[in-house]
Amino acid sequence: MGKLLEFDITLTNNKAVYNPGESISGTVKIKLAKSLQCQAIKVSCQGSCGVTNKLNDEVWAVEEQYFNSTLSVADKGTVPSGDHSFPFQFLIPDTAPTSYEGPYGKITYRMKAFIDTPRFSKDYKVQKAFFLLKPLNLNEVPDIEKANVTTVSKQFTYLLIKSGALTLKAKTDQRGYVPGQVIKLSTDVHNQSDKKTSCILASLVQKVTYKTKSVACDFRTIAEVEGAGVKGGKRAEWKEQIIVPTLPQSGLAGCSLISIDYFLKVSLKFPEVLVILPIFIGNVPFDPTIPRTPSRTPSRPTPPNTAPRVPPRPSPRPSPRASTSSLTPSAPPVEESPGQAGGGAREVISTKSHSQQDPSAWRASASPSGPTLTPSLLSVLAPAGPQFSISTGSTIPFFFEGSATPIPTSCPLVLPPGYSSQEYPHEPPPTYEESCSRN
Repeated sequence: MGKLLEFDITLTNNKAVYNPGESISGTVKIKLAKSLQCQAIKVSCQGSCGVTNKLNDEVWAVEEQYFNSTLSVADKGTVPSGDHSFPFQFLIPDTAPTSYEGPYGKITYRMKAFIDTPRFSKDYKVQKAFFLLKPLNLNEVPDIEKANVTTVSKQFTYLLIKSGALTLKAKTDQRGYVPGQVIKLSTDVHNQSDKKTSCILASLVQKVTYKTKSVACDFRTIAEVEGAGVKGGKRAEWKEQIIVPTLPQSGLAGCSLISIDYFLKVSLKFPEVLVILPIFIGNVPFDPTIPRTPSRTPSRPTPPNTAPRVPPRPSPRPSPRASTSSLTPSAPPVEESPGQAGGGAREVISTKSHSQQDPSAWRASASPSGPTLTPSLLSVLAPAGPQFSISTGSTIPFFFEGSATPIPTSCPLVLPPGYSSQEYPHEPPPTYEESCSRN
């Protein structure tokens, strides 16, 4: 390196992850064998997002910048030989989004130091990446307390002859989760035909939307569970659990080029029935004891001096009719008739396969903020410390305590064999309303 023996950026306390609105500070360290003339020594703090149409291409089709601040730590003059430290400090805007890295776009943050030398002399540059986490508090998501349940109905048809109807009802215990929590899925299948259905499939799907000149979507199946079919004339219930792996938060608030959505897809191939249950992945778990604000949850005042006719039930749950969904099911929900509701005892659907990875891998990837877990899961989900997988998670890419040097962590995912994305992202399918208008 000649005159320059050392040129590096050190962040205070070796901190790797910051929050929006927080100050980031550190020093630029320079070690010279001989004196060096310079025009200036500058440090910049930058945050930006880039999106492309090609897989793993960093020639961005569209970019947006969140901040770009430059500070001059040394003016024109001669820097003598020896060790030198130049302190710096920047304020991160509170509107900056969480760091993210995907196959078609990235949200990145970095510090850059630059020694501007006189004309015809060699300039020196160095940079250091850092990460931003803008926590998503699920308690601040509108309607998060409402029930997550959807029902659809489909007619069995053979040679244009209807042989009976099938009703599929899917329900989750919550609408929002954090990594390490368990999604409890309950599915009810009422087969009123004389034909057996195909196997029932439940999938946790991630949808990442990239916006360039056109909108493209990358769909990934995070976990899959498969259950047996239901015989004709039978009504069966299927209950399963999916552990939420380390995943980026829903939405990516503050970024207009990349957005992330999650949903549970419950489907049958025969007859072709599909139920979509949108869910949120956040960083702060939903707490049902926190009162909802009047603007998000309509209040139900009780008339004064009037006792209720029926004693309140313990742990009331919102009515399924109150659930809302941004995705329209393939058929409108059908209310059960009194005859259907009491028609015979329900059978239990057995699970045929489960794509969850070896739970022992969760020792490194589970979030320490996960709420109530069973004792058996607690022994498996023993988190070693805070973590962040920049491409798949939202805690930190290094494990460290105090001023210790950050140590990279492994962040295994719970993925089925078909997780890898296609060569190009998919165009988003038309909505139900768009399909009707086209016809």
